[in-house]
Amino acid sequence: MEELILVCYVVSLTILTIFGSHGFIMIYYYLKFRSRKPQAVEALTTYPVVTVQLPVFNELYVVGRLIDASCGIIYPKEKLEIQVLDDSTDETVDVVAQYVERYRKLGFDIKHVRRTNRGGFKAGALKEGLVTARGEFVAIFDADFVPRPDFLLKTIPHFHSDPRIGMVQTRWEHLNFDYSLLTRTQAMALDGHFVIEQAVRNKVGFFINFNGTAGVWRKETIFDAGNWQADTLTEDLDLSFRAQLRGWKFKYLNNVTSPAELPSEINALKSQQFRWTKGAIETARKVLPFVWKSSLPMRIKIHATFHLTNNLVFPFIVLAGILNVPLVFIKHGGMHDTYFTFMSVFVFAFIGSFLFYLFSQKDVYKDWRKRIFLFPVFMAGSMGLAVNNSRAVIEGLFKRKSEFVRTPKYSIQSKKDSWRDKTYVPVKISATIIVEIVLAIYCLFGVVSSIYFLEIAAVPFQLLFFIGFATVSGMSLKHAFLARNVKAGQ
Repeated sequence: MEELILVCYVVSLTILTIFGSHGFIMIYYYLKFRSRKPQAVEALTTYPVVTVQLPVFNELYVVGRLIDASCGIIYPKEKLEIQVLDDSTDETVDVVAQYVERYRKLGFDIKHVRRTNRGGFKAGALKEGLVTARGEFVAIFDADFVPRPDFLLKTIPHFHSDPRIGMVQTRWEHLNFDYSLLTRTQAMALDGHFVIEQAVRNKVGFFINFNGTAGVWRKETIFDAGNWQADTLTEDLDLSFRAQLRGWKFKYLNNVTSPAELPSEINALKSQQFRWTKGAIETARKVLPFVWKSSLPMRIKIHATFHLTNNLVFPFIVLAGILNVPLVFIKHGGMHDTYFTFMSVFVFAFIGSFLFYLFSQKDVYKDWRKRIFLFPVFMAGSMGLAVNNSRAVIEGLFKRKSEFVRTPKYSIQSKKDSWRDKTYVPVKISATIIVEIVLAIYCLFGVVSSIYFLEIAAVPFQLLFFIGFATVSGMSLKHAFLARNVKAGQ
């Protein structure tokens, strides 16, 4: 039994280290290319027609802000079309109708597009909007975004620099970064993706992905790649890979930002993470065979595989957390010393991850020294979310279909704002929470055992697992009960 535990643990750590080495690779390319300046493009002299698509579903608290910002984009009115793709089933419909009518009277070409059913969810709405879209280019913004006035002036010129550019993506910025520890930790995770991953991949020539919002597509590219498809939960990632396999180029603008609201309530965050994780696995199953059959260089195929499958780490994070506890007793028995000496090399994966997020903070923030202190919290949070995301991985691998559950938004921007009394706050307690609580108690036993047996080297990781599972499960229960109590008192 001891040998089996050790083998399983080594396999888990090996997989985590392989994916963790991704951080070193990204930092290597980041340092190699960071002196490369963004390519200058000429300002617009002629203005192509642009359609701005705003897919919404029950977004009572933020849809007005979204429409205001979209109509505030600096661009000739006669060249700008705005489609509010509204699949809502609540009073959001009336709010959208009022805003659309107001801006139509001001001379905007703005349309309230309604469907008889929600078939295909967001992908279906975007696809139906394209049927009547008159723009040569299509900009997309989710309901939690507030596009800047100069968004089109900074993105559209890049399409003129190369006729094979099919999509331009901007970096997400965070409206409510400082709202809570939860939002600050999310911001760090997203900054790692946008500041390092997207920028490096684009400079090196690897595939990047449209992030579902805050980007612009050449409409021809969407049609050429097979249009929006709803057979995965990440229609944006799916279309991105299909388009690049067709030879289209993507452009990422790290110096152009689009502000957005981060989930301020953990059950909404877990829903978002589940969708992103499962969708990426579904997309990997769908497009990786075509990647490997293509004539792309081997380095691009390998990186695309890592890109699409990196969420496979979550089940192995859970497994490592479970096996950590019996390992304390095995190590205390004084046997298998060679194994434990070998295992020390896996600390390098942790170092790679730290450097990855360190450089992402240092690149864009003056107070990066203060922000990087959140890294242990981020690591614990990643471990705590591993149960939720592991379920997503398993469902994605075994083709279990699920509904597209959108992330609720509450117009939370300052610490004075509250989500507790909002309509869309999840109140259901998932069975996942029970597993997280059990694992928190289990990992606490591991911490106590490590201290008792003076296996001090094991304490930090045991502690991270305990804090992660305890915090995620505790916040999940707390936020659900707070929402229930508010609704019960209404």
